[in-house]
Amino acid sequence: MSAPERIPPRSVTTAELLAKGELKVRGRIREASNAVLFCSVTYEGREASCVYKPVAGERPLWDFPDGNLAQREVAAYEVSEATGWGLVPTTVLRDGPHGEGMCQLWIETAPESELLALVDAEEPEPGWKAIGFAEVGEGKTALLVHADDERLRRLAVLDAVINNADRKGGHLLPADEGRLYGIDHGVTFNAENKLRTLLWGWAGEQLTPEAIDVLQALREALRDGGGLAAKLAELITAVELDATRARVDALLAGGKHPEPSGEWPAIPWPPV
Repeated sequence: MSAPERIPPRSVTTAELLAKGELKVRGRIREASNAVLFCSVTYEGREASCVYKPVAGERPLWDFPDGNLAQREVAAYEVSEATGWGLVPTTVLRDGPHGEGMCQLWIETAPESELLALVDAEEPEPGWKAIGFAEVGEGKTALLVHADDERLRRLAVLDAVINNADRKGGHLLPADEGRLYGIDHGVTFNAENKLRTLLWGWAGEQLTPEAIDVLQALREALRDGGGLAAKLAELITAVELDATRARVDALLAGGKHPEPSGEWPAIPWPPV
């Protein structure tokens, strides 16, 4: 009699691991303004490090009265996945040791060339984009610049879609294999224009053909009955979902990266 066929073990996806695994709190990231817990998560023999942000640890924000930060973090991940760019680490909404919250894969950063810099110049050098002038003490100013990097440019498009009100330098995580991730998307999807970012270097420039293709795909996915629309409807309000559709339509109609509106501080504080 022949031996029974061996069925290889099922591969646990990162999303399953984060959503179903056992969370153990290992410490707290104290620099954060809300409760941010560093955890390990284990499920069916797979283990990883992650960040858990319980809703109970959020500080209320007057200009983001609906939903919670955790839901908007997950919504940002869903939009990122829909672009195909994979700019946000895997993020799920789940119950945890301190109640419902956001659980996101921990990213180990890799050393690489700088993405941001302060330079003593009036114009950026080749390979860099100007953000604006910043005070550096003793009445002096320096030009704040970011790299003219394809990954940052994609992130600038994502931020325009999700209306990110807090794209700081510390929210950029270069990883292995040339990957770049953006994190901390709790203040996104507001129905009003709240875009605040360090990635203004392409403001007013034409969107790339790649970005146009991605935005057209997003528009389809955001239509009533679309897969992305259904996911976002469980995470943000109907008004916020309609505003997201409108932002995608506006980007496609104009064909350019957005510019600061002048109605809202363009750069988050502190910038890093």
